[in-house]
Amino acid sequence: MNKRFIIASGGTGGHFYPGFALGKLLNKQGCSVLFVVRKNDPAIQILQDSKLKYREVDFMGLPRGFNPLGYFKFVAKLFGALCQMKQVIKEFKPTVCLGTGGYISFPLLYQAHRMGIKTVVHDSNTKMGLANKVCARFADLVLLGLPSNEQIKNAILTSTPIRTEFADPVDRTKILTELELDPQQKTVLIFGGSQGAKGLNAAVIQAVKRIVAENQNVHFIHISGERWYQTIKNQYGRTLNVCVLPYSNEIYELLQVCDVAICRSGASTLAELIYCRKPALLVPYPHAAANHQYYNAKILQSVGCAVIALEGERLEQEIYQFLNRALLMQNDAMLRTMTENYSKLNIPNPLNAAENIAEILKKM
Repeated sequence: MNKRFIIASGGTGGHFYPGFALGKLLNKQGCSVLFVVRKNDPAIQILQDSKLKYREVDFMGLPRGFNPLGYFKFVAKLFGALCQMKQVIKEFKPTVCLGTGGYISFPLLYQAHRMGIKTVVHDSNTKMGLANKVCARFADLVLLGLPSNEQIKNAILTSTPIRTEFADPVDRTKILTELELDPQQKTVLIFGGSQGAKGLNAAVIQAVKRIVAENQNVHFIHISGERWYQTIKNQYGRTLNVCVLPYSNEIYELLQVCDVAICRSGASTLAELIYCRKPALLVPYPHAAANHQYYNAKILQSVGCAVIALEGERLEQEIYQFLNRALLMQNDAMLRTMTENYSKLNIPNPLNAAENIAEILKKM
């Protein structure tokens, strides 16, 4: 019998990519997969490029604050999304429906539950999001990307799926040489996330300039984001040993060849760090819902494989001090210990997560 799955995914990269990795694998295994995404979601282009089926649903998140007009609009869109999801389920006849977080998960899982279809929630963060908290109350199974202190029934720690490209062999010399960096020197990778990194970018630039002025044996790859690329490139000016990229589809290569990472602490980023075992300075996105990026970062900090720096007036100084300790003082022992500390994390291998989740879903 052909297994059929509907995956509600999208909104942010952290919600989309775990479902995308899982959907690609299920599709490759001969299952029928349909993605449900919000109307005009940027992820649609990725689904089209991968030739994966999808349906757009016109829905919106719950308004924040007191806004009667916003609530009226939300209720109207919720009713429309529930009707549309019911029709999608009737037409596609799924074996299991899965939500990976974000408000688009709710109408799918709620209707599937009412129609007697198995439902699963996957939450990548250590603090469960609002939509997933609601869905978890009636879901048949809850899959966790990171350990959680919350009491969640029928929960399994599976880790968060990452792209299979992370398993591909990389040529450090070739990759860094093409970026006009010296592969013999320590390399720091700096990147934000889909929620934005304006504050992180600004603090990093000043810290990097100080480091390079003191020691030119440290090299940097700074992924700025398309929006700030030209501004950041101009701010670096003629600073030596810095490669600024607006975006990279090859993050799996860059993360493996770098020695240290400075980044946000979204769940997908942490899954990638865990697989690559990279020492990291984590700067949680300060406006993330329920401050979940901070609690994600604490998981890695608790075992000593990452350091947390909060966004604010002291961020530049904290970035500089971390890099100074880890790199300028030639503190290989520090980086080696941080790498080894990943073995203390009792989290399944993210590279196997999609395959393990697929088996769980097919058995349901």
